[in-house]
Amino acid sequence: MRNRFDASLRRVLGVSIASFAIACGPQNGDLKPTTGGSAAGANASIASLMQARGLSEADVTAALKTYVPTGKKDDYYIFSSGGQSGQVIVLGIPSMRILKYIAVFTPEPWQGWATGDQGSLELLEGADRRGMEMRWGDTHHPNLSETNGDYDGEFLFIGDKANARLAVIDLRDFTTKQLIASPLLESDHGAAFVTPNTEYVIESSQYPVPLGGGFAPIEDYNEKYRGAATFWKFDRAKGKIIPEQSFAIELPPYMQDLADAGKLVSHGWAFIGSFNTERAIGGNLEGRPPLESGASQNDMDYLHIINWKKAEELVAAGKTKTIAGMKVLPLEVAAAEGVLTFAPEPKSPHGADVSPDGKYIVAGGKLDTHATVFDFEKIKALIDAQDYAGKDPYGVPILDFQKAIRGQVELGLGPLHTVFDDKGNAYTSMFVESKVAKWSLTDMKLVEKLPVHYNIGHIAAAHGDTVKPHGKWVVAMNKWAIDRFNDVGPLLPQNFQLVDVSGPNMQLVYDSPIPLGEPHYTQIISADLIKAIDHYSPVGTDPITMQLSPNAVDGGKERIERKDDGVHVYMTMIRSHFTPDTIRVKQGDTVHIHMTSLEQARDATHGFGISSYNISMSVEPGKHVDTSFVADKAGVFPFYCLEFCSALHLEMAGYLIVEPKDGSGDVARVAPARHASR
Repeated sequence: MRNRFDASLRRVLGVSIASFAIACGPQNGDLKPTTGGSAAGANASIASLMQARGLSEADVTAALKTYVPTGKKDDYYIFSSGGQSGQVIVLGIPSMRILKYIAVFTPEPWQGWATGDQGSLELLEGADRRGMEMRWGDTHHPNLSETNGDYDGEFLFIGDKANARLAVIDLRDFTTKQLIASPLLESDHGAAFVTPNTEYVIESSQYPVPLGGGFAPIEDYNEKYRGAATFWKFDRAKGKIIPEQSFAIELPPYMQDLADAGKLVSHGWAFIGSFNTERAIGGNLEGRPPLESGASQNDMDYLHIINWKKAEELVAAGKTKTIAGMKVLPLEVAAAEGVLTFAPEPKSPHGADVSPDGKYIVAGGKLDTHATVFDFEKIKALIDAQDYAGKDPYGVPILDFQKAIRGQVELGLGPLHTVFDDKGNAYTSMFVESKVAKWSLTDMKLVEKLPVHYNIGHIAAAHGDTVKPHGKWVVAMNKWAIDRFNDVGPLLPQNFQLVDVSGPNMQLVYDSPIPLGEPHYTQIISADLIKAIDHYSPVGTDPITMQLSPNAVDGGKERIERKDDGVHVYMTMIRSHFTPDTIRVKQGDTVHIHMTSLEQARDATHGFGISSYNISMSVEPGKHVDTSFVADKAGVFPFYCLEFCSALHLEMAGYLIVEPKDGSGDVARVAPARHASR
C-alpha cells in the first residue's frame, strides 16, 4: 500500500512522500517520528499517518495543495461580505485562513470601530438614516477597484442591503474611510459594483419604495413605488465618493437584483437582473397571495440594460429631477432616450455576469434549468435599430428574447451566479442541486458538475469577473454546513469550499467555516496587487484622512489642558507606558483624549480601554486617535493597554480619576455615558 501511495502522490503532485514527511513532520502522538530522514522511514510514517486518520490519496493531495507552511504567505486574498455582521471578512488562498475582519457598518471593539475612536463613530453617525441610529448592516457584495477592467488592489467597496448604504475601504490599511447613506432607497442589493476604471460605484435598489423616504399606501404600489440605479461618482485621488457628482436612474417597481458593468466592447453599459415583474405586494393576512408566490407567476423577468454613458450626457444636459437632494433621471426620460431597455430573462434570476471579453451577459434563473447567455452585440444592434417586441407598462422598450441571446446551456436545478476562468470556461452555482457546474462558454456545453456541501449561493474565481481571469481556484459559498464541522448548536456557520480548477477536472480541496454572518459574495485578488502599509507615517497620522492629525502629539509634548469645551489630554504611548498615565478631571467634565502611538515597529500595536466608560480603541504604530466622553460618574477608573505588547504589558496602565462635584464621593449615574461629538 505504501508504494501505491508514493507513486500516486509523485504522479499527481510531482513530489515524493519523503518530501511531504519532511514538510509536515510527525503530527500524531501515537506515531513515532521518522529516523535519519530516510525516504523509507518517511514513507512508512506517512502511510501510517494516513491509515491512522483514515485519509485517502485524495485527502493527502488536497492537503498538499492547500498547506501553507508557517512563515509563508498565501497567493491570493479573498474579500468576502460578512452578512449580518455588517463587516468584511478577509481570507487567504490556498490556506483558507481568516486574516482579518474589516469593520464597516457595525461597532467592532478590537479595531476600536465606533467603540471609542471618534473618527469612526462620526462616520457611522454620518450614515444614520431618517433620524434613526444605525449600528448594524447586512453586507452583501464587495467589489474591488478596477483599472482597465482588472483589479488594481487600491480600494474595496461594499453595500449594506438592510439600510441602503455604501462603504469605501482603503486597502493601504484595510480601513473604512467613507460611509454613504442613499437618500433615495431603503434597501439595495446590486451594490457595490464598479465600472471598468472605477468611474462609478453602482448601487441598485432591491425592494421598491416611494423614492426619497416618503409615504404611499401599498395599494398605490404601481403608481408611487419605484426602484433606482445609483451611479456614485468616485474620485480616486481623494479616495472618496462625490455625492454632488453622482446621479440615479429611476426604475419601475420591479425588484432589482445583482448588477455588473460592461467591459471592453460593452464598456459604458451596465446590466441588472430583476424579479417580481408581477409587481406582487404580498398581504397574506389581507386576502392576497404571499409575496413569494405572487412574484413567481410570470415565466420571464427583466434584465435591465442601462447605457450609463448616455445617462451621463442627459444628466449633464439637465434632464433630471431632484429627489431628496439627488439628481435623478426620470423613468420616462430613461425609457425614451435609450438609457433603459429590458430583455426577458428566465424567472427569478439571480445574477447578471459579464464575460471577460465583455461580449456576453450570463443570467441564471433560480426556477429555470439553464444558463442564459445574452449577446451584447445583438442587444446593441437591436437597440440601435429600435427593434423591440413591445413595451412594459412604464414605456420601457422590451427586446425579443430569442433575438437578444446567443443561446442557453442546460445545467440543472437552480442556477445562480457565474464566474469565469482563463480557458474559456464558466462556473455556475447550482443552488438546488448543491453543485458547481463547469461549462464551456466557447462550445456552450456542460463539461462537468462537482457536488458541494450544501446549497451553494454565490461563487467566486480568481479574478473571475475581470478581463483577465486567472483560473486556478474557485470558491463555493455554501449556505448550509449541516454535517461538515463540529456541532455548535442550531446556528451553524456558512461553508466556503475551495475548489482546484487548474486541471481538467474540478477537485474539492478544503472546507472553511465562516462563523461571523451569512456571506453573500467574494472577490479573489492576487496577493501581489495589495500594497498594504505596516505602520502609519508620519507619526500621528489620522487613519480616516491619512493625513497628519491636527491633534497629533509629539514625544515630550504630552500635557493636560482645560479649555472651554472640556479637558484635553494630549497622550503618547510606546512600550510600555502611557504619558500621562494619571488623568484628573471633575465629575461632569467632557474629556477629550488625543493619543498618538510613537511606535514604528511592525505589529507593535497598543490598545486603550477605560473601565466602566464603554471605550475600546486600537492604536497601531504611528496612528493617532481621538475620543471624547462625559465623565459623568465620580470614581477611580483604570485604563490599560488592550494588546499584549511587551513583557511589561500589564504595567502599561494608568488611572482616570473623576472627582465628585460636591466632594462627597461616588455619585450614582443616572444614564449611561454617551460619547460626545468632537
